[in-house]
Amino acid sequence: MTGKLPFEALSVETLATRLGTNEALCAKIGGDASAWKVREVGDGNLNLVFIVEGASGGAIVKQALPYVRLVGDSWPLPLKRSFFEYHALTRQEARAPGSVPAIYYFDETQALIIMEYLSPHIILRRALIEGRQLPNIARDIGLFMARTLFRGSDLSMATKERKADLALFADNVELCDITENLVFSDPYFDAKMNRHTSPQLDALVAELRADRDLKVEAQRLKHIFAANAETLLHGDLHSGSIMVTDQETRMIDPEFAFYGPMAFDVGMLLANFWMSFFSQRGHEQKGKRDAMRAYLLDVVVETWAVFRAEFSHLWRTERTGMLYQKTLFEDQGDILAAEQALDHVLHQIWTDLLGFAGIEVHRRILGLAHNADFETIAEDDLRASCEAKALKFGRHIAVNRHQIHSIDEVNNLAALIEQENSI
Repeated sequence: MTGKLPFEALSVETLATRLGTNEALCAKIGGDASAWKVREVGDGNLNLVFIVEGASGGAIVKQALPYVRLVGDSWPLPLKRSFFEYHALTRQEARAPGSVPAIYYFDETQALIIMEYLSPHIILRRALIEGRQLPNIARDIGLFMARTLFRGSDLSMATKERKADLALFADNVELCDITENLVFSDPYFDAKMNRHTSPQLDALVAELRADRDLKVEAQRLKHIFAANAETLLHGDLHSGSIMVTDQETRMIDPEFAFYGPMAFDVGMLLANFWMSFFSQRGHEQKGKRDAMRAYLLDVVVETWAVFRAEFSHLWRTERTGMLYQKTLFEDQGDILAAEQALDHVLHQIWTDLLGFAGIEVHRRILGLAHNADFETIAEDDLRASCEAKALKFGRHIAVNRHQIHSIDEVNNLAALIEQENSI
């Protein structure tokens, strides 16, 4: 494929023919395309994803479609999102080496990326649904977030480089629009594509959509999301965008990448652990999940602790950008001033991440794009009970985020709500 032909969607039947002479792919998996095994594995909302295996290995071929796959061609979407995903992956690899799949080839015209086939990795969300207690995810994800968010900001980057990068990712307009509407607005009114477990949740949904404080807070958070171009975000960091083994954690699918508030990635990620916590009762067919619930709360604590520690380390060792210059603090012998500034920055991330986490919980239960933590609970009443507790939790941390001071306080709230009677 030369990249000069008009866009054409790949299929299992056409992939080997169309990519059979691609040097990067042949070098990785073997040059005899007739022997390739191709299977489609994409189960996401937007793209085609294929595993291609040959005599000498395997690779992933990911191709964007000119529409939202979850909805169909009635919702057009630009192919350029693959461009942003490619550039985000290259920056994430540079800033947090070994945390994302290796890239072998990118074709902007065909909107495709050929990348490392991660095996025997599975999607983190699936592992948590199965009740697996992975030992390294908190450390790995905490380090990834601290390194990418710090090193992609004015705390670290040269001003000219950072502003050029901001201009490049500012063009990711359509995917930001999806977040701005599907996350922050649509769940709070009767938007056309919303759905929820009905009729079990109808009364609670009506209550949330009439909650003035909640709706104002959601819009305040939308304002922060849209206006605070603080760092390069993954933009869609959740348990379905992470692949794991017991030893390794890799982040994938950063096509929503853009410059926004640091707290957004952290809040979205932690929300997925809290949603997994509330969903566990729906996955107890083979026994109680008390140990799994305790594990998930521990993961939240460790992820935030690792993030804070690594962010603080980078603040002290790599703060070379235009913000909080060392010439004003350390170079004048005032280390305490630099530490005071660090405390202010971390406190702002903490406060905002709680809001983003609460809103993420709501949109995954009330909006268009749900997640498998709840969706795989087959029995409607049980699913609704789990979802109702998560919705209550999300509302509390979003509206009261300025009065919550510790991760233990949030986890204690989650544990108390989990023990309550269901709807």
